[in-house]
Amino acid sequence: MIEKDTLQRVQEICLALPEAAEKPFGGHTAPSFRIREKLFLMTSEDGLSMMFKAGPGVQEALVGESPERFFVPKYVGSKGWVGARLDVEQDWAELAELIEDSYRLIAPKRLSALLDQR
Repeated sequence: MIEKDTLQRVQEICLALPEAAEKPFGGHTAPSFRIREKLFLMTSEDGLSMMFKAGPGVQEALVGESPERFFVPKYVGSKGWVGARLDVEQDWAELAELIEDSYRLIAPKRLSALLDQR
């Protein structure tokens, strides 16, 4: 399982985004984060990873550069989502940027623009 502080870090990053909400996905119990019912981040049931949406080429770059940290997740990997291992040393500033990018890909332009005003 994820250490509590690791999950708390993910929650803090996600819930700091405008109108983001935590709600499990389907029949899962692991935390997932949405903007207006659209997923922008999911955590795995075993707590060892999280998955987020990424723009074109990002998945290939991250997995190619750091396969010990990033992977192509089942089911959503074909749609450009990226998996990040939470049981290894991670650069949390980089993860926060990637989570924000995922949010921007899903959020309405008005909400995404609020991030630019910070």
